[in-house]
Amino acid sequence: MALVKYNNNSISAVTATAIPSGSLVHIKTLTASSSGTLSFVHGTDGVILDSTYPIYKFEFINIHPSANANLEFNATTDGSNYNVVKTSTAFYAEHEEDGGSGQMGYSGIDEAQATGFQQLTTGSYPSTDNDASIVGNLHIFNPSNTTFVKHFISRTTFYGENNADRSSNSGHVAGYFNTTSALTGFQFKMRSGNLDAGKIKLYGIKDS
Repeated sequence: MALVKYNNNSISAVTATAIPSGSLVHIKTLTASSSGTLSFVHGTDGVILDSTYPIYKFEFINIHPSANANLEFNATTDGSNYNVVKTSTAFYAEHEEDGGSGQMGYSGIDEAQATGFQQLTTGSYPSTDNDASIVGNLHIFNPSNTTFVKHFISRTTFYGENNADRSSNSGHVAGYFNTTSALTGFQFKMRSGNLDAGKIKLYGIKDS
């Protein structure tokens, strides 16, 4: 993976700079197996979500849902109640396999000072076909900070299903948890049904 670097503000002089080795540190992997939820809680089973890292990254690897439903997440400040107030915005792009339909636009999954779970997939519902899955990532910035709100950015892509149609879907969600309390855990689930299979990996990103 590379970062784009602009030299002397000239697009014609763009070079690619590799992410420094060791900047991404693996912390924990959870594997879904007909799981209702997958939870990462600071201080539990080797999970770290404190000031050790300024940025934390979750990677979604071949998440397979048991029902046509969206992947969603929430945070906790006490390790058990996942109901932190958040505000977010979201948009999506979608294109059907037969080439007959393509669209992009503002999504209705955004939240406004809400405590419910934030959806991360949008557009058509993720398919339950055997070869279908959800992939993507979620970045959390300074979750243990007690001065500022906690921002997050997510990007997902998945094999979508809308009645008989199948499509490529890309979802983009960004927002913030409106609290100055430290976030001590994150929980992932499908809006309905289970996480049948797949992995969620947690990484810490070192400060440069």
